[in-house]
Amino acid sequence: MSLLITVPPNLVQSIRAFRVAELQDEAARLGQHFLYAHCHAGLTKQQVLGIIAESFHIPKPHAKNFDALRETLTDTMAKAGEQAGFLIVLEQLPNTQKFDREARECLLDVFRDAADFWAEKKVPFRVFYSFE
Repeated sequence: MSLLITVPPNLVQSIRAFRVAELQDEAARLGQHFLYAHCHAGLTKQQVLGIIAESFHIPKPHAKNFDALRETLTDTMAKAGEQAGFLIVLEQLPNTQKFDREARECLLDVFRDAADFWAEKKVPFRVFYSFE
C-alpha cells in the first residue's frame, strides 16, 4: 500500500506525521525524483534560495530569486525530458527578520505554482514542508 494513498498528486502541505526517510523511500518506490532541503541555516531570502539550489543540485543563478526558482521548477525541468514525478521536502524553513512569514509564503507560492504546472501535465509534484 502506498504511503501517499490519501495525498493528492499535486499539492504543497505541512509534513505533519510523515517522516523524511519514509517519503524518500516512497519516492524511490514510485520512481520519482526526491528533492530535500534543510533550510534552518538560512537567515535571508538569498540564503534560503542558495540552500535550496545547492540541495537540489541546480545552478545558483537558476534560484537567485523566486521567479528564477519558479522557472527552474517548471519550464526548465519540463524541457529536460519526460518526468515520472517529484516528491520534495523543505525542512525547517526559518523564521527570521529577513525571512519572515511573508517570505515563507512567497516561497511556498513558488512551489504551489509548480504543483499547478505539473498537474496540467499529469505529473505528480508533492511538496512537504516544516517551519523552524
